[in-house]
Amino acid sequence: MVSTKSPEDAYTAEPFVPGRGGLAALRDAAAGCRGCPLHRDATQTVFGEGAAHARVMLVGEQPGDQEDRQGKPFVGPAGKLLDRALAEAGIEPADAYVTNAVKHFKFTRAEPRKRRIHKAPSLREMTACGPWLAKELEIVEPELIVVLGATAGKALLGSSFRVTQVRGTVLEEEIHGRRERLVPTVHPSAVLRAEDRDGAYRGLVTDLEVAARALA
Repeated sequence: MVSTKSPEDAYTAEPFVPGRGGLAALRDAAAGCRGCPLHRDATQTVFGEGAAHARVMLVGEQPGDQEDRQGKPFVGPAGKLLDRALAEAGIEPADAYVTNAVKHFKFTRAEPRKRRIHKAPSLREMTACGPWLAKELEIVEPELIVVLGATAGKALLGSSFRVTQVRGTVLEEEIHGRRERLVPTVHPSAVLRAEDRDGAYRGLVTDLEVAARALA
């Protein structure tokens, strides 16, 4: 019988995720992940960083160009803006754990040697990378998850998630077998792209203030 499954159905990071160890062991294992094809073009795996038992976990979409080159999450312009917004909202960036739903940079470029342009990961790629995020949540055990943007929301809450409908609210949902509290907001890169950047930034800070109150 001819299989009707596509190759994408077999994508999963599960075989690469260690059953034991802390964040350091998880990060080392993730460096060798071949759970989906995104590793082929990316420079390296970009794993989460921050306090091992941070009260708040911030989950974005995927690494950007600078993150892919440096191997650290949120080190580009969007990350700097996020740090400023967190501090303004009353959340100390150093007390947070930051990560992405997808650990490899997905991009396109029109010609060789041209600038690499971010390309949104597919739901299948996000699902394949889910075991890493599940393990991060298990180890860190955050009191609150801040969901940064639509892609991170879909990865955590399913394809029907719409950030515009629930941003700035405290949700309670079961995520990877754990009951979690979440505050969705826009991704800081969306603020950088906004026509009214000041207004978009204020909206991000307002949402993060909701998160800060939830942690109080």
